[in-house]
Amino acid sequence: MRYINTLVEGETIRNIYLCKGKRSAETRNGKPYDNLILQDKTGTLDGKVWDPNSNGIADYDEMDFIEVFGDVISYNNNLQLNIRQIRKAYEDEYVAADYMPTTEKSTDSMFEELIGYVKKIDNDYLRQAVEYYFVNDETFIKTFVGHSAAKTVHHGFAGGLLEHTLSVVKMCEYMVSAYPILNKDLLYAAAICHDIGKTKELSPFPTNDYTDDGQLLGHIVIGVEMISDAVRSIPGFPEQLASELKHCIVAHHGELEYGSPKKPALAEALALNFADATDAKMQTLTELFKDKKNNDWLGYNRLFESNLRKTIV
Repeated sequence: MRYINTLVEGETIRNIYLCKGKRSAETRNGKPYDNLILQDKTGTLDGKVWDPNSNGIADYDEMDFIEVFGDVISYNNNLQLNIRQIRKAYEDEYVAADYMPTTEKSTDSMFEELIGYVKKIDNDYLRQAVEYYFVNDETFIKTFVGHSAAKTVHHGFAGGLLEHTLSVVKMCEYMVSAYPILNKDLLYAAAICHDIGKTKELSPFPTNDYTDDGQLLGHIVIGVEMISDAVRSIPGFPEQLASELKHCIVAHHGELEYGSPKKPALAEALALNFADATDAKMQTLTELFKDKKNNDWLGYNRLFESNLRKTIV
């Protein structure tokens, strides 16, 4: 098994990967070619099939495991595989777990730490709302622990949703200690629950793609609906408190153009937005710089609106 993160420019490889994406296109001269996204647990690799009608390219579909033979090149400072041969792999030729990107941290330890923050919520109503999913719902817990936080941008790996959520909660813990205006219980509850809708927005691996509800509603709306279900199960839950908790989730992307139906109107909502955005961007940088063997500039990045490179050590 040659993992994607071990490939180097100039080598020729024959290996099995998951065909995560497949799209047909044409060159400027009208010649057809295929764009592939190949995946294993260490990441993804762009692949190009410049002669898709050749005898060496067997029939295959997106989400198939395929054996590819080709040359590793560098294009725009990123590795790319120019593929000369493809065949669909047999089930006994690969182990599916090798192709699912996974957090490098212990999910058991992270979830135990997250539950520690649930226990720090003193308000009975808010704690019960969080426990509705994170303590009492075994199906949700299993899904949440193994889920990704995104399709591609950040934490797009199994366990990524848990890793991201815990990081956001830890940042909120610092803000609570630094800024007494913040309601600790509300912020902790909102931080723990802010992305629960992603368990229904994205499908499990290996697809890790948007579901119908993900396309039609998005994780923010789904998350608010899930919080509403929890609130309705708790007798006497204060109406204003419920609205404040929902608002934090509704506004956690911060801006209307980033998908939030409302901009933050509470200090806790603003704090959650800052924590969420900070972790998302720092993890994105982490993934961009991962396995880079030099300090070359990466080129313009649309998310950061800047050219980027690692610090020279």
